[in-house]
Amino acid sequence: MLSKSTQETAHCRMSPHSAARVVVVGAGLSGLSAASTLVKAGFRHIQVLEAMGRPGGRVYTTRPFGQNVIELGANWIHGQEANPLFLLAQEQGLLLEERGSASIMCLPGSVTPRDYFFRESRRQLPVDEVEQVCSFFSGLTSRAFESELEPRHSSQSLGGYLDEEFAQSPLAALEDGPRVFEWCKRSECTDEASSSLYEVSASQLGHYVALEGGFFNSLGPGGYQALADTLLDNLPPGALLCDRPVHSIHWALQEEKNHTRPVRVLCQGGQCFMADHVIVTVPLGFLKENAVAMFEPALPKSKADAIERLGFGTVDKIYLRFEDRFWPHDCAGIQLVWDAGPEDEEVYQHSQSEGGAWRDMWYKKICGFDTVARHPTVLCGWITGREARHMESLDEKIVGEVCVRMLRSFTGWSVPEPAQVLMSKWGSERFVRGSYTYPPPGVDAVREHTALAAPLPLPCEAGYSQAKPLQVLFAGEATHVNFYTTTHGAYMTGIREAQRLIDHYADSEPRFL
Repeated sequence: MLSKSTQETAHCRMSPHSAARVVVVGAGLSGLSAASTLVKAGFRHIQVLEAMGRPGGRVYTTRPFGQNVIELGANWIHGQEANPLFLLAQEQGLLLEERGSASIMCLPGSVTPRDYFFRESRRQLPVDEVEQVCSFFSGLTSRAFESELEPRHSSQSLGGYLDEEFAQSPLAALEDGPRVFEWCKRSECTDEASSSLYEVSASQLGHYVALEGGFFNSLGPGGYQALADTLLDNLPPGALLCDRPVHSIHWALQEEKNHTRPVRVLCQGGQCFMADHVIVTVPLGFLKENAVAMFEPALPKSKADAIERLGFGTVDKIYLRFEDRFWPHDCAGIQLVWDAGPEDEEVYQHSQSEGGAWRDMWYKKICGFDTVARHPTVLCGWITGREARHMESLDEKIVGEVCVRMLRSFTGWSVPEPAQVLMSKWGSERFVRGSYTYPPPGVDAVREHTALAAPLPLPCEAGYSQAKPLQVLFAGEATHVNFYTTTHGAYMTGIREAQRLIDHYADSEPRFL
């Protein structure tokens, strides 16, 4: 009878992947999808290291106001057709069965008569004028996303392109037209995760692909975490370790007596993991802050440049829970239209030269307050960019007071003090440092996303011709050319890198004739 070690040796000869050790850094959707895919393919030695005390990454489902969920991170699955994340949620029965306006954030393309728009003068704006401007704005952004811009716009920022087109429209002459248009730009900053649309490329947006089907697909009672849990359920006990921030990744190691694997992953607590392959799924914001010190040898210039050039912005939510509902029952959201908002070109340019004075008006970046599904007395405000990061430094009580003051000032309604204030802090989260990716002006987004996704060692890299392949792989929404910013993009890139390893070992499997 063969000894246990002899059996294992024989099995490994037959299935090289069963002996391969893979470390996945990060337990967000990309890390979990990578690990789950590898386990299903028969990989036996998978270790997922998560820096935070919970899995999920930028998926963060909470229940601070009772039994119903509040999402501090990802909110929706965007698109249905050819969306594997939507199909997984559908398969598992995790989608919200009834959709209503309370589950949709107010964006220019989704404005309805149930959205109340107010000027600073407490005047509620006529629905038809708001809809005209929002519809025009949506048409302009659609041209950018569908790569239908004229050549003269190729080097412009999204904000510059929008301003130029709006100035030629008769809507610019309407009393409230320019102000509503500024609200549209402010709202679009939430989609782009940017401090301003003047910092986003107009032409590069054409590489993003919006999947067909409903754009806002909400999850049911379990929230987004239920989707992450379906992936976690595929992992064997002990495969996930939380509170394990990675300090450094040493790759291209030479074989020695005490180790034959080419990668060493060192955690901040001192734990060391030797691996044949490491899949890095950390957010781009974390890489911007830590990549230089994290990798030894240093990352190739093409990858370091991609990390620097791609934009990574912050989007935060402010939840206000009241004891009683004070807004009308036909109101789905209260939108704030400033006389001089932060997305006015002059206001933006002035803020760039005035130092830190914009901090005194951080609240102007809030688009409005939308109702929240399954929470009849809760409103949610959205804020982006540097203003969001500044808000994170403030006490929740102060933020709540500012929000209530704005609601009273714009509407003239009797707005009570909130019973609870809750806000996300993605810019301050040291293992994330933001929300999602965007392409700045002058950046070749396809080249940079592709460079960020390339595994190490690179095929053409000098000095590594004899090195084991696929030592360090990269996944996450920032590594997808067409689906950056999305959860399905993150999910798909995890599967992409897992499949890269599966294919690698399939090519090296012994073939018996």
